[in-house]
Formats: sequence, C-alpha cells, structure tokens
Amino acid sequence: MARPDDQHDVAARIGQAKALLAVDPRRAAALARALPPTLEVRFLLGAGLRRSGEAAAALEVLTPLAVARPGAWGLHYEQGMALAMLGQAAEAIAALERATAADPRASLAWHALGDLYGMTDPARAAQAQARLLPGSIGDAAFVQAVLAWVDTPGSVTAEALRARFGIDLNDPAALRLLADVAVRERRDAAAADVLTRAVTAAPLYAPARFHHAILLFRLERFAEALAALAPILAADAAAGPVRALHASVLMNLGRERAAVEEFAAALAIAPGDARLWHAYGHALRSVGRQSDAVAAYRRAIEIDPRFGEAYWSLANLKTWRFAAEDVAAMRGLLEGNTLGPDDRAHLHFALGKALEDAADYGPAFREYQAANAARRAVTPYDAAAHSAFIQRSIASYSPAFFADRAGLGCAARDPIFVLGMPRSGSTLIEQILASHSQVEGLSELPDITALAAQVRGQGKGAYPQSLADLPPAAFAELGHAYLDRTRPRRQTDAPHFVDKFPGNFLHIGLIHLILPNARIIDVRRNPLACCVSLFKQGFAAGQGYSYDLADLGRYFADYVALMAQVDAVLPGRVYRLSYEALVDAPEQEVRRLLEHLGLAFEPSCLAFFENDRAVRTPSSEQVRQPLNRDGIDQWRHFDPWLGPLKAALGPLANGAADRP
Repeated sequence: MARPDDQHDVAARIGQAKALLAVDPRRAAALARALPPTLEVRFLLGAGLRRSGEAAAALEVLTPLAVARPGAWGLHYEQGMALAMLGQAAEAIAALERATAADPRASLAWHALGDLYGMTDPARAAQAQARLLPGSIGDAAFVQAVLAWVDTPGSVTAEALRARFGIDLNDPAALRLLADVAVRERRDAAAADVLTRAVTAAPLYAPARFHHAILLFRLERFAEALAALAPILAADAAAGPVRALHASVLMNLGRERAAVEEFAAALAIAPGDARLWHAYGHALRSVGRQSDAVAAYRRAIEIDPRFGEAYWSLANLKTWRFAAEDVAAMRGLLEGNTLGPDDRAHLHFALGKALEDAADYGPAFREYQAANAARRAVTPYDAAAHSAFIQRSIASYSPAFFADRAGLGCAARDPIFVLGMPRSGSTLIEQILASHSQVEGLSELPDITALAAQVRGQGKGAYPQSLADLPPAAFAELGHAYLDRTRPRRQTDAPHFVDKFPGNFLHIGLIHLILPNARIIDVRRNPLACCVSLFKQGFAAGQGYSYDLADLGRYFADYVALMAQVDAVLPGRVYRLSYEALVDAPEQEVRRLLEHLGLAFEPSCLAFFENDRAVRTPSSEQVRQPLNRDGIDQWRHFDPWLGPLKAALGPLANGAADRP
C-alpha cells in the first residue's frame, strides 16, 4: 500500500499530466507511463499518445479501458478519435456513438461524430451537429472566446480554452470545432489556417482534410483544394460528398470533362441528391452535352419539385424552351407559400424567360422585376459607395501615377484580359481567341480580384490609392503571383491565355502596373441591350448592381467613366471592341483584333462555334452557334419599362456615347 506521502506525490503528478495534455501531450504521456497504472493514469496515457499523433499506440491503451468501462464517455471519445486518426471511419463512428450515448451532452463527441457522418451522410451530420450545448457552436461564451483566439493571437491561451470549455488544441476534433466557429462568423481564411494545423497534426483524419478542402475551395484556392482531397479519395473513393467536392474543384480548374465523370460517380453513390444532379447538369452543359444537361436538371426537379434554381438553369440554356406544363408548374409554385427566397427568385427569372419566349413581354418584365426585387431584398447594394470607388480610381489614375511606376511589373506577355460588363460578348471573344492555335481560354478567373484584396489596406489610403504606397518590387511580385495562381488551370502549352472575368475592369490600374505587357480588351455592347440582358440574368452571386434598373444604369456609366480615364492617361493601352460591329463584320473585326494581339489570322477563329472546348458561362450555348443578330435588339421589347435605366444612363442611353 502506498504511503500518504507517496499518494500525495502520485496525485500531484496526475494533476501535472492533466495540465500538460493541452500544451505538451508528449510529456503528459511520459509522466503517465511512470505512474501506477490506475484507470485514470491509463486514460491519461492513451489521451496523451493520441494527442501526440501516436494513434495506434493510443488504441492499444484505450481499447481495453473502453471495454472495461462502457459508461465512460471520455474513453469512447478518445478511442473513436484514435480510430478516426487512423482512417478507420466505421469503427470510429461506432465508438463516438457509444460516447454520445454515455453522455448526450458531450458536445465535442457530437461534433466529431457529425464530421464523420458528413463524409457519407450529410443529413445525419446536420442532426449530430445541431445540438446547441455548452462548448459548442451554439454557446455564445464559447464563440466569443474562439473569435478572440482567432483574431488576436495570445489573447486566449490553450490552457484557458481547456479549463473553461474542455478544448484541447492538440486534438484535431477540437480544431475542427474551432474552425466551424470561425466559418460561422465569416472568417474563412482563419478557419483554413486552423485546419491546416489539424491536418498537419493528424494527416489521416479525413474530416479535417475534407473541411479544409471545402474552405480552400471557398477561398478559390483550387489547386490546394485538389491536393487536400487526394489522400481522402485514395483512402475512400466511395465517399459521395468527397467525390462531389472533387468534381466541383475540377470544374474550377478547367477540367470539365473529368468533372463530368466525378459527378457521375458521386451520383452513383447518392442518386437521390437533387443538388448533385443540378451540379452535374452544369458540368454537362459546359462540355456541350445540352440534352444530357436538360435531363439532369429535369431529374433534379423530379427529386425536389420546388427547386427553383433547376428551373432557372433550364431557362439559362438560352436556346431551350419551356413546355406549357412547365409554365403551369412554375406558376403554381409561385402562387403557393412554400418557397424560400432563393427558389422564388429563380422561379420568377425562369417564368420571365418562358413568357418572353412566348412574346408576352409585359408579364415577362413583371416576372423579371419580381425576381430582382426578391434578390435585392437579401442582397443589399450600395450604389453610392461603388461610385465613390470609381471616382477614387479616376482621381488616382493620373499620368504621373503610371509614369512613376512604368516598367516595374512582371514582363510576361502571356495574359490577354477580356473585361468590361457581363453580358457584353466577353464569352464570344474568348471563344474566338481560344480557337487560335496560340491562345488558351481559361474562362473567368478570380485571381486579379484576390490580388486586389491582398493589396487593400497595405498602404495609407484606400484602394486603389494604396497602390501608390507599395514598394517598387511589389508590382513584379504581384504579376508573378498572378501567373503562379493561374498556372494550375493551364492545360496546353499555348503562349497566351485569356482571363475573361468582366469585373477585372475595376482593377485595370493594378493589371497595368503588375503586367504591363499583358493585352487588355474592353468589349462594349449597346448600353440598353447590355443592361436589359443583365436585368434578366439570374446570377448566382456577385452582381448586386443588376437587381435594380437605376443601379444598373449608374454602374454602366461608372464603368464607361473609368475606362475613359484610362484611355486619356494611357492612350492605346486598352483595345476596344464593339459587339455590334463584330456581329456585322466578323472577319474584319477578328482580323483587327488578332493584329492588335500580334497573332496571325487563322480561319478557325471565324469557325469558333465548331470549337469543342468547355464553356462555363451563361453564353455557353450561344457561342456554339454562328454569329447572328437575334439578340441585338431584344431589349426593345421592354422599352416601355426602361425609364429608370435610361435616366441613370443619361447620354449613354442613346447607344452612341458608349465609346468615349
């Protein structure tokens, strides 16, 4: 029998081992090894080994303890996490289910269980993670502590998180929980950093990798997301949600045909998932398989008859027409009160398109108005703030501003930027250029926007004035960073590539400074035609100005004003191409464009509609047809209702002043 002094010493060492679990689990395990093997000590040893990344050794300790003490939730939790860290998901789920049965208030166990369910069964995952328990995402004090830890390093210690909430920063499940809190509070980048730590600590812990990949995808770090998914797919190729995410990543890396195969594989696992069928339809559409895309969208509607976005996706094929029963179904849905705001907006857009195709223009426009009003209700847009940004840009872009920084950027000639307003013909221009042997089309890239976000706040003034405060070397670094970011999307060795993100015009000064030899093409369309097309387009996100006619006109006028300033201070830097002129004289305009780019004329550029490359924008079906004038004057059908748009456009409304 141990003497009292020995007992006191053992208790002190046990206390020391407990304290070390959160900060130095390896030392905690070493202390536990040297103590009498009581249940508590064995538990500490197993927990220390598991948190040190020695999951297999931890299991040897924990498994017999869990068998001996079926009511001890902590033992089952540790056992389950050790199994999960070894990639043994089914066994881990069973152990975590025993943990939550032993203590239904074990929030960390519920969260870990939900994570594992989420790899194969999102519905069960949501049920597990919906429990608002102390130390969970529903605990306000916990959320506040986590945000302090994320936002202000050092303000909350690891010891404090463990003492108050039982959170151990050496536990990948705990890090997953912290990342979830950060995501819910719109701190995606911080959450990704937290999960980088979790993945480093437990490379085989699939939930951390999966959610890390989700965050990288949302942050548009697609190449990193692809790398994050590779080990999970290698270990468990049958995980439906993982296959679906993998397909989405491939789509965004320009590997659309591979994405089609991945979506099909995911649907073989989850054939009743309406949103997966919808995503599959998008992939099929991008590679020109329109009839298959229609079938996929139809299947999504069969599974979820209220799926408004699937109806809009059918309408958004542009060349497709709804049947009378489709129109009746949409009307019936809109007359009911079971729709969410997103489904309702999409159905209004789709019904508007159906009525427009039937030449019923007044009711069609009312549907477009209802759709945009629904969008505006949940997507605020500050037109004054945007105009202030444009005026700030105009004021910044002086001759001296550019002259003082001439030649500082990356000298590469690879990029061709096609920018301007959406629905102006940029997809058509990309398709023409991508039909040239020396050019690869990469669609709409997010990279200039990401680099602009990186620059914001680095200088003393607001962006773009802050560009003036960057050190000279930064401009070349940013240009090389752009090329590095775009490289994973390249699939050919063509010397040039097209980035056709229209909104890049907002960062035209940045583009010129970091890539002074890049070519810039500004595609212009009749202002009324362009704006009406935008008003009819149910964009997924990011076009808040398009939900109101007056805002649309003001945005277009701001765009023209900014480009006029660039023309004034950098004459000839931007090549302006008229959509209408291209339609009227395609060979003449294509030859001029290619000459400006320093490219020899190739007849394939006039036969762009025969190019079988993937196209992911709303114009995908239109650019697979020869040029025609069908869409030139469509806006006139809605002329009686365009007063607010014309007033905001001012002189531009006559269609002649859009080329300063």
